[in-house]
Amino acid sequence: MTEKVKELVDSAVCDLGLFVSEAYISKEDNITSLNIILDSDSIIDLDLITEASRIINPIMDDADLVDGEYVLDISSKEKGEVKDE
Repeated sequence: MTEKVKELVDSAVCDLGLFVSEAYISKEDNITSLNIILDSDSIIDLDLITEASRIINPIMDDADLVDGEYVLDISSKEKGEVKDE
């Protein structure tokens, strides 16, 4: 799934400095989710995730990668703690 989503999304969000790190389908309580994890060389804040979501949502709707209804969950890759040296 990750490679398919990368092909569709990476070029669309590259101007934001983002790229797809991982994509997978999960199911919890009979709710199917398409999870897309974004990464960047810099910090990804909520505004950037919102902007990326506006770009990615119609791409995923057109691609029809998931059968039936699903929730699109877009998040950023967790960064490690910054430690004072």
